[in-house]
Amino acid sequence: MRRVLIAVAALALPLSLAGAPAVASATDVVKPAQVVEKLNRPTVLVAQGPHDICNFTDSRPSLSRGSSGAAVRQAQCYLNQAIGAGLDEDGDFGRITQAATRTFQQCAGIVVDGRIGAQTWSFLSFWANAPGAPFC
Repeated sequence: MRRVLIAVAALALPLSLAGAPAVASATDVVKPAQVVEKLNRPTVLVAQGPHDICNFTDSRPSLSRGSSGAAVRQAQCYLNQAIGAGLDEDGDFGRITQAATRTFQQCAGIVVDGRIGAQTWSFLSFWANAPGAPFC
């Protein structure tokens, strides 16, 4: 349900920035040039994205039990933000980090394998930086 709401909000945002009417009637006539002008000249400046809440590294290698280093600290920070995992951000991918990863994957509705690969990184970074975190 949460993903549906995010998708709806993502679709509605460009319309609200373009100044489009919420509901168009059959008698409304909109000239294509007016639409293009509104889209090319937004009325409100929008930031280019959120600042990353965790700043240990930009690296996103595949991680599994036994991994260590800055990327593990980044993942642990994301897990703490996204689901309130309460992990020590020590850089050691042990059984507790693996269990938190599985919990996150299950909550996110993605493959539950306890490893952090490309898909899990993508979801982790999005969820950790999203307003309203933690989610699960």
